[in-house]
Amino acid sequence: MSGVLTRAQRVKCIGNWLNGSTLLGLAVARIGGARVVAGPRGLRLASGYRLGFPVAGAFTVGNVVVTSGDWQQLQRDRPSLLEHEEQHSWQYLVCGGLPFLPLYVAALAWSWLRTGDYSSRNVFERNAGLALGGYREAPVRSFRKALRA
Repeated sequence: MSGVLTRAQRVKCIGNWLNGSTLLGLAVARIGGARVVAGPRGLRLASGYRLGFPVAGAFTVGNVVVTSGDWQQLQRDRPSLLEHEEQHSWQYLVCGGLPFLPLYVAALAWSWLRTGDYSSRNVFERNAGLALGGYREAPVRSFRKALRA
C-alpha cells in the first residue's frame, strides 16, 4: 500500500517521528496487540487492536491509524474513514506531536458541553471532516441546558 510520498507527506512522516507521536502510536498498537503494516501516504495501519480504549472505530496517534477491525474490510465498508484519520496525523504535526492529546481532550470536552456530543464541536474532528469520520453534527445547546445535563 505504500508508495512514493509527496514532499509534504515526507515532512509529516519525519516530523511525527521527531515529535514522538508516531513512536507512541506504534507502542499503543503493540500494547493493544495490533498488527502494523505500511499504508498509503506514509501512514501505518494497525489492525486487530484489542484494548477497549479509546472507544472508536479507528483512532490515530502520529502516523499510526489503529482499529480493532481489519483495515481491508474497513476500507471497503467505510472508504472515507482513512482520509478522516489521515487528517488527524497532520494535526499531530501541527500541534508538535504529543501536545495534540491534551488539546484533543479539551476540544472533546468543549464539544460535549456545547452539544452533548464529543465530536460535533470538536475543532479537530470538524477539521478532519465530520462526515468522513462517520459523525453526524449535533445542534448547539445553550449553556443553561449544558449545565443541567
